Amino acid sequence: MPVPPTPPVNQFDGGCVFIDGAYAPLSEAKISMFDWGFTRSDVTYDVATTWRGRFFRLDAHMDRFFRSLEKMHLAIPYDRAQLREILHGCVRAGGLQDAYVAMVCTRGVPAKGARDPRLAQNRFYAYAVPYVWIASREKQLAGIDLHVSERIRIAPESVDPTIKNYHWIDLVQSMFDAYDQGRDTSCMVDAQGNITEGPGFNVFAVKDGTVYTADRGVLEGISRRTAIELCGRFGIALRVGPLPAALLRSADEVFITSSGGGVLPIAKLDGRPLPAFPGPITTRLYDGYWEMHDEAGLNDPVSYQP
Repeated sequence: MPVPPTPPVNQFDGGCVFIDGAYAPLSEAKISMFDWGFTRSDVTYDVATTWRGRFFRLDAHMDRFFRSLEKMHLAIPYDRAQLREILHGCVRAGGLQDAYVAMVCTRGVPAKGARDPRLAQNRFYAYAVPYVWIASREKQLAGIDLHVSERIRIAPESVDPTIKNYHWIDLVQSMFDAYDQGRDTSCMVDAQGNITEGPGFNVFAVKDGTVYTADRGVLEGISRRTAIELCGRFGIALRVGPLPAALLRSADEVFITSSGGGVLPIAKLDGRPLPAFPGPITTRLYDGYWEMHDEAGLNDPVSYQP
């Protein structure tokens, strides 16, 4: 399917959606009530970001999106180059410099009376809105209080967490667990009591100079990958494997990673201050994350020329 012409800069104030093969204002974003993406959460998506007018690691996000499509038996009518053009177009049309940029594919609406997902016409959407932070700058400075929920994350044998998905009921309920206790956000455990992930972020612990993060039951986040690569670049010891909740609670430092903020230090676990906030290793990774945005091979500038 052809991509429409490049939209004018700032054509739509505050953001842009790509729907039904065309760029449109955010007010026109919609999905059918009968789309299985809505009724059954039969959907995959990915989220890239722009910072100061440049995408960060867009290729990695598109790689994951196309892998997710394949695993979900979904397809979009655009190739990789066209997808890049659409995402750039959404940012450009919204006149955004710092943006949260999503690509979404739903199962669609099956034929009347059919329950066979193979008969549905898959639907593709994209949109760009102003950059979304997991925690505001004020909260980052004051310190995030992370709750370790006792709720068990959906097992990877049931829902593959490497497919970015909207199966968030367990994550959302864990957030309410956190709010009920006066905490800011939450992370979950698996059936063995190991830390998995939080709503939209991966979790890391630092103990005696070594960084730990889970290897199973988690989305393989692009920001997670960046933190792991930075550990190698800086010579920081790293262990990717089971992360027992007890190890997290005894950590010297804790941080989370997300496209919604990069590397974010945690100040407290369930109200208990951590020994270091922000700790020296977290600070080094935080600085390295934002410095990587300037590396030519990892950024993709948006054109704002008329």
